[in-house]
Amino acid sequence: MARITFEHIDKIYDNGFQAVFDFNLEIAHGEFVVFVGPSGCGKSTMMRIVAGLEDATRGDISFDGARVNGKSPKARDVAMVFQSYALYPHLDAYGNMAFALTLDGCDEDYIERRVAETADILGMRPYLKRKPRELSGGQCQRVAVGRAIIRRPKVFLMDEPLSNLDAKQRVTMRSEIIEIHRKTGATTVYVTHDQVEAMTMADRIVVMRDGRIRQVGTPRELYFRPADKFVAGFIGDPPMNFIPCAAAKGGVILKGSDGVLKLPARFAGALAKREGGEITLGFRPEAARFGGGQKAGGGVAFEARAQVLELFGDSVSIFAEIGGHSVILKTDPDHMPEENETVKFTVPADGIYLFESGQNEASIEA
Repeated sequence: MARITFEHIDKIYDNGFQAVFDFNLEIAHGEFVVFVGPSGCGKSTMMRIVAGLEDATRGDISFDGARVNGKSPKARDVAMVFQSYALYPHLDAYGNMAFALTLDGCDEDYIERRVAETADILGMRPYLKRKPRELSGGQCQRVAVGRAIIRRPKVFLMDEPLSNLDAKQRVTMRSEIIEIHRKTGATTVYVTHDQVEAMTMADRIVVMRDGRIRQVGTPRELYFRPADKFVAGFIGDPPMNFIPCAAAKGGVILKGSDGVLKLPARFAGALAKREGGEITLGFRPEAARFGGGQKAGGGVAFEARAQVLELFGDSVSIFAEIGGHSVILKTDPDHMPEENETVKFTVPADGIYLFESGQNEASIEA
């Protein structure tokens, strides 16, 4: 295990493009940290800098307090799993897992013992004599993981390792990777564009956009206390609803309407400071409450026109319109409306979010 420290990391390529801006972070011993963000946000670049495959233009990266800038991947004692399995097609699963230990000159008894231990962790013992073409995608990914962890590296790096698997395999492999992490205890940095992977796997999530960190926190912190509109919209499936409005005394005026939508009293001070100014109101699809009128505790009442319905068996997503603004509502099938029906619902007081408008889009604290 290793503690990883990033201090003021910048990455600028020879063509002048800056991929990472002032990246600062500390990853604890044995922590599972996920870098997440849209394509081109800099997350894979940071992974390659950790691995030693690329050098930072400015700033320092340290393992356990020792600066590793300029050191090779082998000298850093890291292991990587890539998006492609990158298995040797002429070797069986045993040979692929054993490859790194063979290169290190380990004796056969030690290699056999380590492969057996790793195969047991991965549930691959029955498949060790099969070559990659004889394995499923999920099994190939397990072999790739086994090849990485067999050396017991200080740092385990995973760059979108599940993107080539089908939906069912991804769900299975997510839980298996978490279990592998618990058994090995290796400090793990995992890169993905899939926020569901980030939410279900991470101890902490680093949300990136345009080469900058937007927020770092636990999945729960990012979900319930997003720092800005981007994080609020990126984390959560379906994403948070956003409605442009103007601040008013005691509430907001939705664009396209005249009446004031009353908001919880906790926002009174923030709204008074911004009265007449543009802000954004947000709430998550699953926060919508149907069939019971306005809830106690200052819930906010809405009316929407249902447009498209998606039934998932245990839930239904309602694509609706509020004053010309598209929203998604999530509820159980008992409250499934008809298309074009006007539906009434409330959002509990703690399910309402406000964000600044403009370039900043920071969360407005109540």
